[in-house]
Amino acid sequence: MLSSLTPHLPALQVVIPLIAAPLCALFMNRHLAWTIAFVASVAAFLVSALLLASVLDGSVISYQLGGWAPPWGIEYRIDAANAFVLFIVSLIGALVLPYARQSIEREFDTSTHTYFYTCYLLCLTGLLGVAATGDAFNVFVFLEISSLSTYALVAFGAKRDRRALTAAYNYLIMGTIGATFFVIGLGFLYMVTGTLNMVDLAVRLAEVGDTRVTRVAFVFILVGMGLKLAMFPLHLWLPNAYNYAPPAVTAFLAATATKVALYVLLRFMFTIFQFDHPIQGLTFEYVVMPLAIVAMFAASIAAVFQEDVKRLLAYSSIAQVGYMLLGVALLTEAGLTAGIIHLFNHAVTKGALFLAVGCFVYQVGSSRLGDLKGIGKTMPWTTAALTAGGLSLIGVPLTVGFISKWYLIQASLETGSLLIAGLIVASSLIAVVYVWRIVEVAYLAPAPEGREAKEAPLSMILPTYALVAASLYFGINSELTSSAASQAANALFSVTDLAAPPMHLTPIDLPSEGASQ
Repeated sequence: MLSSLTPHLPALQVVIPLIAAPLCALFMNRHLAWTIAFVASVAAFLVSALLLASVLDGSVISYQLGGWAPPWGIEYRIDAANAFVLFIVSLIGALVLPYARQSIEREFDTSTHTYFYTCYLLCLTGLLGVAATGDAFNVFVFLEISSLSTYALVAFGAKRDRRALTAAYNYLIMGTIGATFFVIGLGFLYMVTGTLNMVDLAVRLAEVGDTRVTRVAFVFILVGMGLKLAMFPLHLWLPNAYNYAPPAVTAFLAATATKVALYVLLRFMFTIFQFDHPIQGLTFEYVVMPLAIVAMFAASIAAVFQEDVKRLLAYSSIAQVGYMLLGVALLTEAGLTAGIIHLFNHAVTKGALFLAVGCFVYQVGSSRLGDLKGIGKTMPWTTAALTAGGLSLIGVPLTVGFISKWYLIQASLETGSLLIAGLIVASSLIAVVYVWRIVEVAYLAPAPEGREAKEAPLSMILPTYALVAASLYFGINSELTSSAASQAANALFSVTDLAAPPMHLTPIDLPSEGASQ
């Protein structure tokens, strides 16, 4: 039976959570809903791991839905770039669910649990669909599936803080504006090419050349995705959304949503518009790169002055998006590889950090620094996990944060820019300040009398430490992430790879040797 499903892995990647989502709401049993959501998430993760193993050699998988050949039919097209993103999203999705079960038991009414798992799976479906599809309009559809479910997930935080409703509403407004910009850009591309299949778009757009319409489409797509990935200064929705959402939701979104939006931006900018498009170099050199550098400093400085750890980490995320965009804006293969490595490393690090903060919220009821004084004595494991994540944010050796910044600095020096390398180091020093504020409060400040906080449940600690362990492991052995990121950069960098004849999965391709083209 397993072999008969093998050729359909690209579709199963999206269909499994999509079918599981309504089942959670249908049965209206919170224990059964969690089981369905967990099984679906683990299955999605296994599928993504098989797909990644199949394309790491540079192969491309084409799956034609309903047997309709592209460009008329919808195609799922998997290469190293989106397989890497699928792996990250499904990994985080599977790890957060065991954590969420205990967390939401305390935060929500039991009658709403099934709806939470339904929204969670729909969000996962949307994010996986965005990455898997090779159809530009499908990207928009899946983006909206993930966005609508995300607004609901953020609003679930209203039980603890009513400001979650305002945050969700602002997120909805900004997300809708971003989606509108994106779909208008798609409309312009369709107007000049007559196609929405990404491979076909890349080929036909090259034939059309540089026109005013294609430039307008480029700008609309850049701004639309810039809003979705919280590119400075389009980031205003993010601090409140991350701060007021339930901790499990914050960890999931921080590790996945902005990463998928960045993938879409890369796919359109480099695969469809291609590296040598006249507007590409100017935009990245004079717009994206300066904004990325400003984000690295402005958001880090803003983080220093926050009194809530969740909000502090939210501003830190904006700065980290700046690092990713800086690598991409170098417009070299080394820079793109560095940006993609940081995409994975930041997902692991920030996921661990927000899960650790969620443990504090679970036991103390707050993530404000003033309420966490001396928490290191009563919740040592959680505080140690938070500290390890903080060291990764700074870029201390033996953590994934160091690997990211090492690659970024190397890519900067490769372009001859000693100034950019110096700015990366300087902005990392600001991270030392805000991470130290947390450590100082947790370990050195006296605990308030009468507080009876104990360590969080094991079901919340284990997923947190799984990500901490990943942060340390890939910080010591970066061979897998660097080779996967390098292949992903190659897939984006070389249009010929995307346009090459794809392979079709067969049962004998996957288990041992991966796939061949």
